Amino acid sequence: MKVNLAIVVLAFVPLLAVAKPKAPDCHSWPMNMTEGWLKNTGIVDIPDLDESKTEVTLLSSEKKEKDLYTQVYHFVFHNKNGKTYEVITKSDASSEECSMSGVNSYLISKSDINY
Repeated sequence: MKVNLAIVVLAFVPLLAVAKPKAPDCHSWPMNMTEGWLKNTGIVDIPDLDESKTEVTLLSSEKKEKDLYTQVYHFVFHNKNGKTYEVITKSDASSEECSMSGVNSYLISKSDINY
């Protein structure tokens, strides 16, 4: 009796998804540190930001060693007047602790256009 290869492959796909280690969702640590950095560098005051509009994208999560990941996020912060601040961050995180390192923040775009 021949076994259809596609059926065999599809049978193992759920096992691969379960077996693959999942990177931690640690966007809050770099986001909070970046808000402080934006304030301390005089770019924008935290109360002027509309946190409900903050956009977060995980660009990369590279496993360095057991349960330690280097994560790169792209944030778009919006202030209450419609200005935006795009920032890339890099930091290390684990499933136990999001603040395994400091946060490197890079301002890549600042929109002074009011909408």
